[in-house]
Amino acid sequence: MPKRHARAACTALAAAGLLLAGTGGAIADSAPAAAATLRTADAPPELLAAMQRDLGLTPTQAKARLAHEAEAGAAAARLRDRLGTAFAGAWADGADAGTLTVATTRAADTAAIRAGGARAKLVGRTLADLDAARAAPDRAAGPATPVRYVDPRSNTLVVEEAEAGAAAALLAATGTDPAGVTVVRTAGAPRPLYDLRGGDAYYMNGSGRCSVGFPVTKGSVNGFATAGHCGRAGTGTSGFNQVAQGSFQASVFPGNDMAWVAANTQWTATPYVKGSGGANVQVTGSVLQPVGASVCRSGSTTGWHCGTIQQHDTSVTYPEGTISGVTRTTVCAEPGDSGGSGNCSGGGTTFFQPLNPILSAYGLTLKVGGSDPGPGPGPGDPEPGGTWKAGTVYAAGATVTYGGSDYRCLQGHQAQTGWEPPNVPALWQRV
Repeated sequence: MPKRHARAACTALAAAGLLLAGTGGAIADSAPAAAATLRTADAPPELLAAMQRDLGLTPTQAKARLAHEAEAGAAAARLRDRLGTAFAGAWADGADAGTLTVATTRAADTAAIRAGGARAKLVGRTLADLDAARAAPDRAAGPATPVRYVDPRSNTLVVEEAEAGAAAALLAATGTDPAGVTVVRTAGAPRPLYDLRGGDAYYMNGSGRCSVGFPVTKGSVNGFATAGHCGRAGTGTSGFNQVAQGSFQASVFPGNDMAWVAANTQWTATPYVKGSGGANVQVTGSVLQPVGASVCRSGSTTGWHCGTIQQHDTSVTYPEGTISGVTRTTVCAEPGDSGGSGNCSGGGTTFFQPLNPILSAYGLTLKVGGSDPGPGPGPGDPEPGGTWKAGTVYAAGATVTYGGSDYRCLQGHQAQTGWEPPNVPALWQRV
């Protein structure tokens, strides 16, 4: 039987990084300057067209933005590593994301931040302080206070309330100091939307419909990552063509919104998401970029839509419970997108589940293709050895050895051939 290329329902393709359908974005083919850093190819035309429409950019500005975002992510990661506990967040500004700001609680750091190519902002609370302040409200939040996140620009914890006074009541009940909190009124509470848009459909036990997220492998098994609210472990699936496909191997929702499906031998994982007009767009890897970076999704009905990253590590309370660790963006959402509010006529918000935690939790390998493997060992040369290993998900701050040298991870990613530490200074710093 013919094989179809799986695609992500709400896949965001940009230098913003790889996240899960309905709750994130994927680095597919970035701009030429970004390619020098992460060895990706040119951005697909449909992505650039969506960036022009949704972000008000010219073609040149769109390409420049992707390049600047790749460099901003690397610079922010290096500075975060250098500032340590004083780090208070980073964000990119400007139509081309050409201005990176890094916040710190230590005045002595400002010179190092400027030397690292960023603007310095001195603030009163570290990122760790703000994250800690969110813990109690997260545990006590309900539908009236559906979203909480740390905003590095204002150096505050933000609590969105759907009812007047709900945030104040939450802060009082949890003993949270309101001086470090910004309250925002929201018109509509987020909700999980089960009929995912934009990916090859699959069906759970012959009834409910969701969409493929990102194709993955686990050893010799092919499968895909998807949203946890779509099914529980053991739930059977059939494909877009109603042919038996596989079953859920693991699922978490609420808490997180992540799952993976193992497919049978009739289905093959491919390194693609579905682009405009049915064209395949390659997925080449995953790197999380800073607040302010662009993020785009491909939808089977609405096509490409773009926005910017507003916050990482956001907590969202749905009627079913709270999920944490998602990325909040300005990409529009409508029924068929896996979590958000508003619509693509008047604008809205979408919450994306980062993919790397799913890969790490379930021991999966993202299916990628088309990337230049880089110089690497020559024919007959011995492997450089060390602890670095392709397929491993590395978090920022992790250390490895490679070729006799030590390296520290700057940005979380899943390692792959061609992304060895010496080849990608945006991801690894020699120590």
